[in-house]
Amino acid sequence: MRHLIPSWIRVPIVFFIIFGLTEYVIDSGDKPAFMVYPAVLLFLFLVLLILIAIEAIVSALENVMLFKLDEEAKARFLAEKESTYKFTWIKNTYKKLLGSKPLEEEGEIILDHNYDGIRELDNNLPPWWLYGFYISIIFGVVYLLRYHVFNGANQYDELETELANAQAAIEAYKITAKDLVDVNTVTLLTDAADLSAGKTIFETNCIACHMADGGGGIGPNLTDQHWILGGDIKSIFNTISEGGRSGKGMIAWKQQLKPLEMAQVASYVLTFQGTTPANPKEPEGDLWGESTSEIPAETATDSIQAVTNQ
Repeated sequence: MRHLIPSWIRVPIVFFIIFGLTEYVIDSGDKPAFMVYPAVLLFLFLVLLILIAIEAIVSALENVMLFKLDEEAKARFLAEKESTYKFTWIKNTYKKLLGSKPLEEEGEIILDHNYDGIRELDNNLPPWWLYGFYISIIFGVVYLLRYHVFNGANQYDELETELANAQAAIEAYKITAKDLVDVNTVTLLTDAADLSAGKTIFETNCIACHMADGGGGIGPNLTDQHWILGGDIKSIFNTISEGGRSGKGMIAWKQQLKPLEMAQVASYVLTFQGTTPANPKEPEGDLWGESTSEIPAETATDSIQAVTNQ
């Protein structure tokens, strides 16, 4: 059988089969096993040396045998070897694996069973079925070792990894796609550039009702802990987007402002918390407890002062 495939093809095939089984059985995460475990690299190196040594020894023995043959036998041997490399061996190999008998020799494999004159031949199973069955057994053993002995990553672990990667990709996308923000995904913006943009929007559209220092006028005071429609970033964003109380609240700004701009001005509004305006309006609405305030009162003055100085 070794003449069926040249050694320069046979050695890499056997090596990569062993390499693939090693990678499949040993769980090494995203990196190849031989990069994580030095023992695996040593094992693969030894396997390669052994395969090369076997081929060298067998070739040497073959040369010794050829040296002992007469010219006629040597020519016949070389002719057979050359014919196998022309892939004429495929049909002969299949016949050998099948083990079928020619018609004149079927008497050797006939069974004693007799059904109305019909007798049964004891033929071998087709090689494609038989060896496929053997391969399935080997696969089952490898699968058992990988997932039940060496605790390889199963489909649930792979799902969790993919979900984590997807969530990371979503967060990275949000950084470059802030205009997709809505009331459910809005978060407090703390970058100086966002707060500065929020201040500009506030001074352009909001100071007529809330005053430049947030103390309130027509609109409520934005510096105390009382809020009519909620004092967290989502509630403020929703109020800006959809408007205040029907009939007496502020207008809905979703037609004039982009989602990012509403998030920026909502974040800027929260910097007024804990500051002292010149003429504060009396508190309105419900007390929004300090535990729910998103910017500590002691840092609110510093935040608004930093934006003002830009």
